Formats: sequence, structure tokens, C-alpha cells
Amino acid sequence: MNDPEAQLAKAVKDSKAPAISRAAAVLRLLGKSEVPLGLQPIARELGLVPSTCLYVLRALVAEGLVSFDADTKRYALDAGVLTLARQWLRRDEVPDLAQPALDRLAQKFGVTMLAVQIFGLDRIIAVAVSQAGAFQVSVQVGSRFPALISATGRCIAAFGDYPEAQLEARFKPLRWDDPPSFDEWKEQVAQTRAQGFGIDEGHYIAGVTVLAAPVWKAVGRPSHALVAIGLGSALKRSGLPELEQALLGAAQTLTTQLGG
Repeated sequence: MNDPEAQLAKAVKDSKAPAISRAAAVLRLLGKSEVPLGLQPIARELGLVPSTCLYVLRALVAEGLVSFDADTKRYALDAGVLTLARQWLRRDEVPDLAQPALDRLAQKFGVTMLAVQIFGLDRIIAVAVSQAGAFQVSVQVGSRFPALISATGRCIAAFGDYPEAQLEARFKPLRWDDPPSFDEWKEQVAQTRAQGFGIDEGHYIAGVTVLAAPVWKAVGRPSHALVAIGLGSALKRSGLPELEQALLGAAQTLTTQLGG
């Protein structure tokens, strides 16, 4: 099952806390949509019975997390989500600590820079972004990606001490432009472990090179990663080894700042 919305619908169906899962799924769907959505499209995308979906939407409207336009009969995120976001931003120091390094590397190398938070083998979420140069990736704070995809995924596998069977099960449904075999990917994971950072050269997105360096807040598995994304041909001309070392240094500095 490769379709993200189908995976989300299955997760909602299989959840042991369906009310919470359904509400979270509705919020994520509305957050990704560029326009307000009606009841039927929401229910269809999430595989929900319309009456159940309506109940969830009404509860979210009552909590101020979702707005309802009585004229168009459509729903959108409301300002209440900002309260939750502000509370998280006050608690998490990573975005503020990482932003200067992201800005510096983005400007110097003409790449898109991300700081991402790692949620085990489930997902990674962008918590800080900086973009420079002609080539820019469509990504923003809050963007979600499968945990094991691209260069960050190699870091998670290399430094997370996960069983191979568990990694393989999570690896199989990933979607790549040029998918590596699991054996090839394992070799790249071993290389990541040896050199301290991960690299994806055109597998995830054709023609695009992605670098990732792990960050720790404590002993154990990495909590975050710094990520650089740019055109492969341009990075080779402008000095890929220099970017690799700069990214690794920035990740090590952030780890020290976080006490990891």
C-alpha cells in the first residue's frame, strides 16, 4: 500500500484510539489542503463514514481547531491550532538553535536546508527550514515524510539499532523515483554509519542529492537530523565534500548545544 492517503485511512481504521486517530487525520488532511474541503471529500479521503466524519468535524469546530463556512459548507483549519503550535515552539529549542546554521549553509551552497525531528520508524517532521538559490524544494515547517526515506532514513537505520526485519518491513512500502534494493540500501546504511552522515544521490528524487547528519539530545537514538537538498549536478560543481563536512559539523555543534 503505497498511497499516503490509503495508508492514513488504514491507520485510522486500525487505531486502538479511533476518535483521536480520526481527529488527527482530519487535521492533517485540512493542513495539507490548499483550499477548504467539504464533508464528502474529507470522508472519502480518510475512508470514514460521512456521519462519523461529521461528528469529528463538529467536535473540532467546537474546540476552535477547525472552522466551518456555513455558505460553502466547507471546513478549514482554524486559529486554535496556532495555540498548540506556539506551546510546542516555546518548549522546543531545536528550531531556534538550528536556524542560524540552516541559513548559513543554505546561502553558502544554494541549497534547501531542513532541521527534522525523528519519530522512531514512523515519520520525520520538518521543524525549521531555510532556502536559497534557484532550486528550491516545496517543503515547510510541519511537512511530514516517512522515517526511512532518503538520506535521513539511512541515518535513522544506521544509528538507531533497529532489528533488520523491522527495517525491511518499513522499507518495502517506501516510494522512490529510483528505488534501491534492500541489500543496496543496507550497504548505504553501513556507509552512513562509517562516515557519520547519509547521502541519497537521485534515488528519492531523480537528479536531486540529499544529505543528512544525525543530531542527538540524549544518549541513544538520534532525535533530529539536519538535511541539505540540492541539484546533484550543481552540488558536484560547487563542492559536495565541503557541504558534507559543513553539514556534519553543524549537526555535531547542535548536538553539543542540546547536551547530547
